[in-house]
Amino acid sequence: MGATLRIEIFPADIEASLEFYAALGFEVVGRKEDPPYASIARDDVRIGMVQSPVQQPAQRAVPIGTEIVLAVDDVRAERDRVVAAGATLAEDLRDREWGLTDFRVHDPDGYYLRITDRR
Repeated sequence: MGATLRIEIFPADIEASLEFYAALGFEVVGRKEDPPYASIARDDVRIGMVQSPVQQPAQRAVPIGTEIVLAVDDVRAERDRVVAAGATLAEDLRDREWGLTDFRVHDPDGYYLRITDRR
């Protein structure tokens, strides 16, 4: 049996999140207005996001001890593209002792993303 992974995030401002993730190469593949919802995709990666005025703030809290990892073909080009789009890096490119190179960034709601190479 196969499986896929899709994550859901709960942004305070869905438009700001869509702009941020577009800078990471994601495209909107689904959209609803009530409540504000979007599904975005890049290759086989899917992220759903919902902004609901009835949600309790605790439901929108950024997870602690969690990171969203996106493995890409050219991490250096990805870093340059993300910076050119205006994102502030949490940590710049770094060669890790486990053999990968990555950088880290926070989305507008503080979700922590690690962009890494595929090696």
